Amino acid sequence: MATSLSATGCVGTSFYGSWGTSIVGEDYTMLAKSVPSQVRMGRGKPVRLQPMMKNVNEGKGIFAPLVVITRNIVGKKRFNQLRGKAIALHSQVITEFCKSIGADGKQRQGLIRLAKKNGEWLGFLA
Repeated sequence: MATSLSATGCVGTSFYGSWGTSIVGEDYTMLAKSVPSQVRMGRGKPVRLQPMMKNVNEGKGIFAPLVVITRNIVGKKRFNQLRGKAIALHSQVITEFCKSIGADGKQRQGLIRLAKKNGEWLGFLA
């Protein structure tokens, strides 16, 4: 960042704007375009980078230690199968509840999102 002394004696910089505009604005777009979306491994085909989907609350929450221990005991593949079944059953329960009270699809989707946020916060998705 270049700095200079102005005629008034104040130090000036070439930085104009705020952190929000410099990260979200044009600088971010330029940076995103400069990062390759594919990486070449040797002379073969380019390999697409896998996006990392990670829970921001991983390792946090009251049930996180229990979830991690269970995953280590039963294995990651089996654990993810069980977790998927539990999430599907919970979504069915929410759907049936919404039918019984006459809630529309938008409210049902909101309840499912809320259940996911609560699961993350409690550590079920660790």
